[in-house]
Amino acid sequence: MPTSQPLTISNRIGRIVAVTGAHAVILIDGSGDADARAKTPEIGTLLRVDTPRTISLCIVSALSAPMPSQTPDEPELRIIEVEFLGELPKDDNGEPLTFRRGVSCYPSLGDSVFRASKRELERAYAYDNDTAIRVGHITQDESIPAMVRIDEMLGKHFAILGATGTGKSCTVALLLRRILEKNPQGHVLLLDVHREYAHAFRDIAEVISPTNMNLPFWLLNFEEIVEILIGQQPNREPDVEVLREMIPIAKLRYMNNQRRERPALQRAREQAEPSSIGVDTPVPYRSSDLIGIIDEHMGKLDLRGELAPYKRLKARLEAINRDSRYAFMFGSLTVQDTMSQVLARLFRIPVNGKPIAILELGGLPSEIVNVVVSVLARLAFDFGVWSAGRIPITFVCEEAHRYVPVDRTLGFEPTKRSISRIAKEGRKYGISLCIVSQRPAELDATILSQCNTIFSMRLVNERDQAILRAGISDAASSLLDFMPNMGTGEAITFGEGVALPTRIKFDVLPAAQWPMSNTGSVTASWAREMPEDNFLQDIVLRWRAQSFAPEGTVFDVPQQATFGQQAVPSAAASDLAAPLRRLAASAAARPADGEERQSLASLIRQIRS
Repeated sequence: MPTSQPLTISNRIGRIVAVTGAHAVILIDGSGDADARAKTPEIGTLLRVDTPRTISLCIVSALSAPMPSQTPDEPELRIIEVEFLGELPKDDNGEPLTFRRGVSCYPSLGDSVFRASKRELERAYAYDNDTAIRVGHITQDESIPAMVRIDEMLGKHFAILGATGTGKSCTVALLLRRILEKNPQGHVLLLDVHREYAHAFRDIAEVISPTNMNLPFWLLNFEEIVEILIGQQPNREPDVEVLREMIPIAKLRYMNNQRRERPALQRAREQAEPSSIGVDTPVPYRSSDLIGIIDEHMGKLDLRGELAPYKRLKARLEAINRDSRYAFMFGSLTVQDTMSQVLARLFRIPVNGKPIAILELGGLPSEIVNVVVSVLARLAFDFGVWSAGRIPITFVCEEAHRYVPVDRTLGFEPTKRSISRIAKEGRKYGISLCIVSQRPAELDATILSQCNTIFSMRLVNERDQAILRAGISDAASSLLDFMPNMGTGEAITFGEGVALPTRIKFDVLPAAQWPMSNTGSVTASWAREMPEDNFLQDIVLRWRAQSFAPEGTVFDVPQQATFGQQAVPSAAASDLAAPLRRLAASAAARPADGEERQSLASLIRQIRS
């Protein structure tokens, strides 16, 4: 029977001397001479064993010399331990067909073992170009591309893991860009913690930053609004119960006001229909109505001795309404039902040439970042449920250990639940999850266990390595020995999205598509002259404008600060900063025609000048 390659002495490694299940031991041919040492493969190399019906493929997991020689010329016993991964069935002419996992015909004792040829490697790693993307090449042969199956990777979640500086962000950019190049009508939402991805996707991305974000507070569920308005203050139960009672009343008041503005026939029909408004129903309501309802209840005689929760809630609402950092959530002067517009922008419906939405979390108040992530994850899952999965969405969570930590005392519980729900059930509704983290040991094991494709870059910490070893098959475990020593841009990849567990080298994107995450040169920065004299004053001005300070706090403000290119008195700069931010947020968030936008832009220029 013809075979796919000549079984010559030159490419023979040795012969099988032991087989136990999926493992085998191979005795290397020859002695300790130079020829025998040259043919010894390294760990991770793919080998082949011929059987009557198939070509079994195995990966080198260990090398040893049980009887080492004492001199270079003395014969030496050398053995290789391998793990079987799958096989290439043969056709009637003995030619290899498509690779399949598992082994149906095990080799026997004495069978010869050879290095896998380039043709066999191509068969093992080959995929249909219409359903797979190239992300790099395998380390065993640079001419063999490393391919990833899109449907298998996105349909069952995936994770990108690696220590700082290993090329994790560039890998995220590479994978997403290759996916979107093949699928320009895709729908991706990327949570950008460090504001680094806008540069990588500027031609195909809708960049949502705190200055142009519009996430109305009424989209929050009760747990999320409690976290913002009440937080984790001691003895908060009375405040929580008051808020639970007030919110449905505010929602009903808004709906009644909207009905009065509609035609009589439509108003009568809506009033005839029963409506059930709960505290979590995503119906708009005004913060001013909420404050007004609180005032009404405070005016009741029977509450004179229980006013403290009402006063605290009212004070917090008024403070947030004045705080420019919350303008994206509480800053709108008018409340409209913009839920459809918010979902359209976040999930790119329609795509309009920008299949990825990058939500920059870096400029948000630190105390509500977890709340925003909770809202977005919950909206993504609920959208999948109520759309019956008709529009698949990929939810990319950078620095995931921040939001779903293994420590139950850390993080925000609704955020954990929202992301866990996507991990456990999102596949049924077309919502796929991408987890990006530098500390797998600090990540909730339940989340990581749901990722069926993993790209593991360099990980030095033993706890991080142990987490991965516990969750993968034996066939890939030997490859993890490479993790502490891999170079930048290298990864061990395994799971449903790839043909075989393998070590790969990622392709390098053009510099114009790199994320803004490269480590800067310290020596080059220190060699430059200091910036202009007003450099520190500008930093302090921005710093103070973004921080939350209690009312009545007095700062030691310098005599003048810069605003743009013009020096102005610092008091004037401070007075102008908040109105400018509110105007910019309003211009970006609220729907307006071209003339309105030009008027707002002109007003901003006049104020700045």
